[in-house]
Amino acid sequence: MTKKAKNTTWKTVRMEFNEIHLWLGLIGGLVIIPVCLTGTIYTYNSEIREAFKSHLYKVENLSGMPAISPDELLQAVGQESAGNINAIQLFDDPSRSVQVTVREEGDKSRFGTTFFLNPYTGQILGTSKEKHWIDEFMGNMFSLHRWMLLDKIEAPIFDELPNRTLGSYITGAATILFTLGLLTGMVIWFPQKLKGWKQGLKVKWKANWKRLNFDLHNTLAFYSLIFLLCMGLTGPFWSFPWYKDGWQKFWGTYQENTSQRGGGGPGREAGAPSEAAELLPLRLYIARADEVLDYRGDYRISLPSSLGQAVSVQKNRVGFFAPSAGDRIELDQSTGMVHSVELFREKPWNERMSRSIKALHIGDVYGQFTKLLYFLSCLVATSLPITGTIIWINKLKKKKPKKVQRFNR
Repeated sequence: MTKKAKNTTWKTVRMEFNEIHLWLGLIGGLVIIPVCLTGTIYTYNSEIREAFKSHLYKVENLSGMPAISPDELLQAVGQESAGNINAIQLFDDPSRSVQVTVREEGDKSRFGTTFFLNPYTGQILGTSKEKHWIDEFMGNMFSLHRWMLLDKIEAPIFDELPNRTLGSYITGAATILFTLGLLTGMVIWFPQKLKGWKQGLKVKWKANWKRLNFDLHNTLAFYSLIFLLCMGLTGPFWSFPWYKDGWQKFWGTYQENTSQRGGGGPGREAGAPSEAAELLPLRLYIARADEVLDYRGDYRISLPSSLGQAVSVQKNRVGFFAPSAGDRIELDQSTGMVHSVELFREKPWNERMSRSIKALHIGDVYGQFTKLLYFLSCLVATSLPITGTIIWINKLKKKKPKKVQRFNR
């Protein structure tokens, strides 16, 4: 094939992909903009909620008092609630409150009620039942991201299809179109000659606005490509059962009937006799866990409800680059002896990938480092349909024939 023929073939291929890329963006763009914008905000969901409800999450220890024992904190919660205490969370950060999860009678919430306590005084700071406008706001952001707010509509739009399911189909389909748009865009971006790489890797900030818009669309998308693909490839997992099954089958972790693990059991009843669960002081379980998991971290101790069940301790590393996936150790409730150890880094690669789908989607992979990268990438993703549409409009204007002026003699 001659050089001229190769150039012609490459030009034809790029034109075809450009056409596909255009229609993928136009069809899915109206959905992708709110999905990506809410995803940008939701990247820092926990941080935003905690900032507006700092009275629950933050404490001060001005007098330098030592922290009281976790068992005393459980007793304090037991005096306020007759429910089953499921777990207690202890944080490495000394300015963080302690969280105790309780399943109270008639509680229909997914995670039960969380009590927030001052670790130095034992004072109950409040519970997760407290209403705050930021919770409603972030809930709406999540609803828009997942279901396009269709779950807020009571009357079904289609008789046999729940509105929430319809919303998930819409966002899932738009995410698939977005992913295909990324792949076709990569083909369009890829230069025919290596010397063209330099031009595609920088933004000409001093150029006219049309050129600047073009560079922002292409160059920023290239730098964000890996993170955008992670978001796009994992997003439909929560929209389509067939996609979820396919993901698990691809990584070899698919099970026909999977049961969700509930930690160390349903919890122990506050105020119940000690014979119900012969527990040692919680600090002993923590010390035993530290012998195996020798690093700084946050703890979540799942409490057994009856004799013979193991005490489950999950520990997560802390730090700017800390991995979000935690390690788990199960201990004998009466002796503290180790029953089993589950280290995330020692699991097979396919299991780690399959279990990390949520972390891969929201950027919670390596602490605040990847969260920041995902936040910036989400901003880019939000802008892509807008800058792409502007490029398309500018091309239409170029193709539009100029009017011929007629002059009377």
